[in-house]
Amino acid sequence: MEPIKVLIADDHPVVREGLSAMLRKEQDIQVVGEAENGAEAVDKAKELRPDIILMDLRMPEVDGVEAMRQIGAVNPDIKFIVLTTYDNDEYIFKGIEAGARAYLLKDAPREDLFKAIRAVHKGESLIQPAIAGKVLDRFAELSRQAQGVEALSEREVEVLKLVAKGAANKEIAAELAITESTVKTHIQTIFQKLGVSDRTEAVTEAIKKGIIRL
Repeated sequence: MEPIKVLIADDHPVVREGLSAMLRKEQDIQVVGEAENGAEAVDKAKELRPDIILMDLRMPEVDGVEAMRQIGAVNPDIKFIVLTTYDNDEYIFKGIEAGARAYLLKDAPREDLFKAIRAVHKGESLIQPAIAGKVLDRFAELSRQAQGVEALSEREVEVLKLVAKGAANKEIAAELAITESTVKTHIQTIFQKLGVSDRTEAVTEAIKKGIIRL
């Protein structure tokens, strides 16, 4: 079998050199190049066509997230492993949303990195347990939000859309051919379901949950 071709993208020379030296000892892994920022990673991905890119997230010129998006748009077969020092939620989810198939912290044991490269090359995913807990928490939150979307009836969504446009109760009643009293009832129910106390909060929360779009 041909070795797994890996491109290393990191703005710290010591990190790149250390990773390269470590990976070159593995017979089934071939380091085909290095990039010191996201822009260079995009260029070298086109030139070298690696199987996997080890991608740092915070780099100058173009960060790792944007680099993954650009590379993925042109070369969807290239897989990404995020290798970073950042374990906060913002970086985790931006990396995963951009296409990362594995997410490792730089202090992870080298065996975890080797395992991640081989797993991702086979089409699998690998996320460290500490990171996985945060991912599961995020999915739980998304699930709760989805339940909130389903809780609103079709009529309540219609009312909410008109509220977002700045329509008064009387205007909403005329638009939907219902009484003004019914409109008030719908709005109070919407407030309760979204956990808000006024029209502005209702619209803001509905946009966050994806119920309506401006």
